[in-house]
Amino acid sequence: MAYGTRMYSVLGFCLVLALPGYAQPAPPPSKPAVAVELSLDAMRQVVADASKHGAPWNGPESGPAAYAGATVAIVSEDLRNGGILGVGKGIQEAAKTIGWNTKIYDAGGTPAGRAKALATALALKPDGVILVGIDVKEIQAQLAPFEERKVPMVGWHVGPNAGPIVGSPIAMNVSTNPLDVARITAMAAVVASEGRAGVVVFTDSNFEIAMAKSNAMADVIRACKGCRLLEIKDVAISKSAELMPAATQDLLKRYGTQWTHALAINDIYFDYAAPELTHAGKSSKSVNMLSAGDGSAAAFLRIRAGTFQTGTVSEPLNLHGWQLVDELNRLLARQPVSGYIVPVHLVTVDNIAFDGGAQRQYDPDNGYRNIYRRIWKR
Repeated sequence: MAYGTRMYSVLGFCLVLALPGYAQPAPPPSKPAVAVELSLDAMRQVVADASKHGAPWNGPESGPAAYAGATVAIVSEDLRNGGILGVGKGIQEAAKTIGWNTKIYDAGGTPAGRAKALATALALKPDGVILVGIDVKEIQAQLAPFEERKVPMVGWHVGPNAGPIVGSPIAMNVSTNPLDVARITAMAAVVASEGRAGVVVFTDSNFEIAMAKSNAMADVIRACKGCRLLEIKDVAISKSAELMPAATQDLLKRYGTQWTHALAINDIYFDYAAPELTHAGKSSKSVNMLSAGDGSAAAFLRIRAGTFQTGTVSEPLNLHGWQLVDELNRLLARQPVSGYIVPVHLVTVDNIAFDGGAQRQYDPDNGYRNIYRRIWKR
């Protein structure tokens, strides 16, 4: 199953959109796949399609049996991040099913932590490595010893595009298409505001994927003639707890009621912005928050309660953990990765009861666990 594009002739919103499907390679950022002009009505349809629930499995159906008894190092950027933690839990669940031994290393969100975690992982002499949330450009030197030993590596959110990362030993970057995630998040704000959103975008310039997403969101807002991009706010995710309260207060002072929508590359920013908005006496409808990842439990609670946050383009974190194990299993069996890219899904109050929403997560009800078990003969 593949998702294509439609060409609209109505002028007003001009952006690039290529919705992902099974085994569709992610286009390089310098060469957009298809230029599409979208009217407000067309945006409504794109947002509605991304909000549908109960989509059937469209990923791999075959592959190598389990490579039994492998020892795998899982190196995570920062386990305080809900997305990274969710993927880690999915990896462990899948690893137990396939019969692997895993060891988790937490970098703690710092360069020194990354260096230490990778050095310790190398000492383990693993059969394979899974990187979770670490920008590979920041750790090229530390990955060289793994590459020299021909240790297969896959990652989650380790680069700006889903699929193999050119110029690195990462065979597969498991992710939804981050640019489509970002664009749909921004389009949801445009649609909800009837083309009159006043937007602040929160990002983290320490990560290439974060900047790619925030730039894509900003482009959609800039293309909306009746919208206003107030600011792109650079706040390190690892310091969001200490920086976001003051940043939120400052934005309220400078923009006041002009600030109607907050877009972010991760839900974690809203964990600290929402209390400040409440403390400032703002109503839950005054600033609408939408996140281009990752679908945290706190985000689900805010959406369900109608407290500022109205949407999150939620990653299927547990599924991505299973896919990482499957992709690494293919490499251990000396087979190519599947290249699967999960379609984008926007969680709102209208669909939050489905696909794992009762457990405060996006966990597609498409039988992926049984499918991977069947592939692995487990």
